[in-house]
Amino acid sequence: MKFIAVILLLLCLDIAAPAQTNDAALDVAGLLDAAQQFAQENLDEDVLRALQTVDRSQVEDFLKHYQTYLNGDYVLDLAQLKDVATTVLPLLEVHEETQPYAAWLRARLDYFDAAEKLTAIAPPALTNAPPPNPSFKAEQEIWIKKIAPQPWPKAAVEFVPQLKPVFAAERVPEQLVWLAEVESGFDARARSPVGALGMFQLMPATAKQYGLSLWPFDERKQLEPAARSAARHLRHLYTMFGDWRLAVAAYNCGEGRVQKELARRKTKSYARIATQLPAETQMYVPKVAAIILQREGVKLEQLPALLKPEKPSAGN
Repeated sequence: MKFIAVILLLLCLDIAAPAQTNDAALDVAGLLDAAQQFAQENLDEDVLRALQTVDRSQVEDFLKHYQTYLNGDYVLDLAQLKDVATTVLPLLEVHEETQPYAAWLRARLDYFDAAEKLTAIAPPALTNAPPPNPSFKAEQEIWIKKIAPQPWPKAAVEFVPQLKPVFAAERVPEQLVWLAEVESGFDARARSPVGALGMFQLMPATAKQYGLSLWPFDERKQLEPAARSAARHLRHLYTMFGDWRLAVAAYNCGEGRVQKELARRKTKSYARIATQLPAETQMYVPKVAAIILQREGVKLEQLPALLKPEKPSAGN
């Protein structure tokens, strides 16, 4: 059984079901069988061979703690995953074939730490129900405190100056290149088990939509083509929503989910729908906002609208 493939599959699934309590028992065997089939159909043979020596009990424990994340949108449950995810990461880093998955997971480890801090400050439950999802404001404050002391990633020193002109050329605020820190830690090798790849974690369909080739060489791993496609996708999302927080949320969980929540609440405000989005998205948007604030000194919601195209020079 390729157990790490199971972990990777589960970690990146979008959450569609409503939040639930932990009363129901998890069918570990059935879930593992389904994930094994996914792994055999979607992961390379080299990766599968590298995943054969993982301890079953560790994976089963991970799956049990991950149940509410799979079934709902409850952010505080992510805190339960911190220790196991930290243990899993070195297992992925051992083999060259699984190092892209390690890069993907490493960029998301601090979600679990943030959830732990949010759990510590959550108001006490007045009934048997768990506390509600933390507000966007509460998450924003946690992320600002987490990001403030962190220096630029080493890779950012090299790549940010190269990425900004690409975004500007696509008329997207250049500060949004910092999505790459959240998506991949500026590691072009990062790969999710459902197919997202590269610094900007582009899915195959999105990459093709914006003109990237996936074969014989996957351009999602190339700096400028991937950045150009990510910027074009962000431009499309901003055109749709007219708000950078909503555009960034849609970049993470899909424009359909964001549209659905906006329509349900008859609003155009990200803050009004934040607690109803998938748990990862609830973490993703304030993390992006905190990084842009720390690295660039500007708030995400105050980024300029799409830049105007340059006027042709005289005589052209």
